Amino acid sequence: MILVTGATGNIGRELTRELDAREARLRLLVRDPARAAGLSGRAELAVGDLGEPSTLTPAFAGVDTLFLLTQGIGTDHAAAAVAAAEAAGVSHIVHLSSLHVTLDPQPAMARWHHEREEIIRASAVPATFLRPGGFMTNALDWLPTIREGNHVLDPVGPGRYAPIDPADIAAVAAVVLTEAGHQHKEYVLTGDETFTVTEQVRVISETIGRDIEVREVTTPDEAVRFRFPDGAPQALADAVVEGLGLMRADTVGFRTDTVERLLGRKPRTFAQWCARNADAFRQPGFLTWPPH
Repeated sequence: MILVTGATGNIGRELTRELDAREARLRLLVRDPARAAGLSGRAELAVGDLGEPSTLTPAFAGVDTLFLLTQGIGTDHAAAAVAAAEAAGVSHIVHLSSLHVTLDPQPAMARWHHEREEIIRASAVPATFLRPGGFMTNALDWLPTIREGNHVLDPVGPGRYAPIDPADIAAVAAVVLTEAGHQHKEYVLTGDETFTVTEQVRVISETIGRDIEVREVTTPDEAVRFRFPDGAPQALADAVVEGLGLMRADTVGFRTDTVERLLGRKPRTFAQWCARNADAFRQPGFLTWPPH
């Protein structure tokens, strides 16, 4: 039995489809069963919350393998999941971490991911760490400024990175969850193409047939809006500004071939992702989430 946390998010939905296709025995940990409607006709639903450890015992009962995704700052959710996994006799944890834990020195955002990895390593459960870079779906964070003024804020200028489609992360996770030989491994995952923000916006513009302006960011507050249009807690805001500064400094763009090695194909391109999500950018005031 595989237990998937974060099942209603970008990666979790794609992972559920991948595991369904593999006919895996599957259970989804959800806080609100209504949000899981249509995810899978085969999967069991377990109602629980990583923030409420007392709800986890039934969800973890009989589970062999755990896909662990925690968001935001702090380590409490990871610690609760690991404790429940140990108690249930789980034999493998596949944890979604971050490429940034490989940096030296580690930025603040990476330190939170690193601390979660260390909690898992200190447990008795063998683990695999998936460390993706920036997601292609982060481009959806630009929808508010596109809707308000047909522009995108650019805090990274000449900085380049290789965004990855969450569907590719999910495909890798499905391999690692269902095939042998991946315990005690660390996989850094990126796309195959590097972009500046301006180049990404150009691809979106070409996809929807409408020019979108790119505006350089000049203040930290604007930089936070680039990633969190509705604002963020101060610690998270500071970490975002720090991370964007590192992105600006990387004018080459870090890439790996890990996705191709594990899946036997090239990662999906940003143009392909834009084509699948074009309606969100054509009519940003009418975004339906998640896109299909």
